[in-house]
Amino acid sequence: MEYAEDPEFCSMIDRLRDEIENASGTVPDAFEQLAETTDPEGLHHVLTAPGQPLWAREIAAYALGVTGDPRAFEALVLLLNHRDPERCVTAAHALTRLGDPRTARAAAALATNELRVAYALLPIRLLATLRAPESVPALITVLERRLPADDPHWRVGLACVEGLGALGDTRARPTLEAALPHPRFGAAAEASLGRLGTLH
Repeated sequence: MEYAEDPEFCSMIDRLRDEIENASGTVPDAFEQLAETTDPEGLHHVLTAPGQPLWAREIAAYALGVTGDPRAFEALVLLLNHRDPERCVTAAHALTRLGDPRTARAAAALATNELRVAYALLPIRLLATLRAPESVPALITVLERRLPADDPHWRVGLACVEGLGALGDTRARPTLEAALPHPRFGAAAEASLGRLGTLH
């Protein structure tokens, strides 16, 4: 399958192998077998069978996702909101490749869930990449919540500022203007305002 030579897949396999070695001291044969599996039905079985370790579900979800199998969608969305940012990065990459029409709505729901704002960075970046109808409203909503200068999740707000600039939608102008005085957002907001209406 096409993902076997994918740098993101190889990076994920290396990361997971290190995780397993650090946790248990040895990598099971099942790991190497799964990393080489090209059978979609076998991958789907791993994704749905009870008692599978997280590393197995991540490999199966990624492999199915990048080959366009919609059965990976739910697992990838869960990984997109994981506390481990590296898993979020991997999931976002696979979701982009999957091209499922539900992805933007799911990413917007994750990004705007204030209870999970600490894990919103990758859903926000994914929304900017997808350029979906849900992208601009979700990024505006999240950025408005991050405008107080004492908000601890400034990296999330900065990703919104940058994402809105990349999207180039003039609906973002009032919120980006409100971000100009912010000590961490000001320069990026000015740059993003300069891009509004110039992108298609």
